[in-house]
Amino acid sequence: MANTVGSGKYTYELLERFGTLPSGWTFGPVSAVATDSKDRVYVFQRKDPPVLIFDRMGNYIDAWGHHAITDPHGFYIKNDLVYLTDRDDHVVLKYTLDGKPLKLIGERGKPSDTGCEKDGGRVLRAAGPFNKPTEMVPAPNGDLYVTDGYRNARVHRFSADGTLISSCGEPGKKHPGEFHLPHSLWIDEQGTIYVCDRENSRIQLFSLEGRYLAQWGDLDRPADIYIDANETVYVSDLKPSVVIMDKKGNKIARWDSPNGHGLWADSFGDIYLADVPGHAVHKYIHRPA
Repeated sequence: MANTVGSGKYTYELLERFGTLPSGWTFGPVSAVATDSKDRVYVFQRKDPPVLIFDRMGNYIDAWGHHAITDPHGFYIKNDLVYLTDRDDHVVLKYTLDGKPLKLIGERGKPSDTGCEKDGGRVLRAAGPFNKPTEMVPAPNGDLYVTDGYRNARVHRFSADGTLISSCGEPGKKHPGEFHLPHSLWIDEQGTIYVCDRENSRIQLFSLEGRYLAQWGDLDRPADIYIDANETVYVSDLKPSVVIMDKKGNKIARWDSPNGHGLWADSFGDIYLADVPGHAVHKYIHRPA
């Protein structure tokens, strides 16, 4: 079978350039992708409209967000609510699936003072929210956690109403709790936080209170993480490759891939990659051997 990767129960067929757009439309740089409870696919692109919606076969359904997002980055769906980040505007937002804004955290255009002058550069001092945030994810108890980000070195914790509770993390390259571009995160149902510490080529694990638990290495600048209902872990890194692991960080499968800035898996076990430079979404269709 052409474009087949993986092995055994983790075998996939690559469908490059998923999604058929209306006539005359083209994709912009695609930052993130996610699916809802009906396996509809939401594509977050750096172009108006920023949110494109498809069915799982790639047929276009709808779009929203015209002129609402300056710089699309992270996009996460939980319980059919959308959590996204507007990186260059230094805010994070919550929406309904059809594009109604529910909450904004942060002050547009007002970065916190970290002393960092370029994306992914040296952060002189960790600071409060936000300086180019990357992802917002709700915890099982409703608290919101945000990785921050391209010019900060922190994970911020907010109550469900958007009140800052605490922040953890310091700039650094090797010690636990140090970050160099915390790029994405996931929170499992047990309340463990998994942070893609991208430029340190590791994933760090924390409790909901910010206590360091463990780290996973042997990754090449991990950009995004997804954990499914069977507790299978999917990671996109900037080698670029897709890595499948168990909850202990043991590698199950790994293959070279198109660029994967964002990653998601649907209820069928199909994997979606958001490709920024390729202006595309790629789909790995699950074909267990």
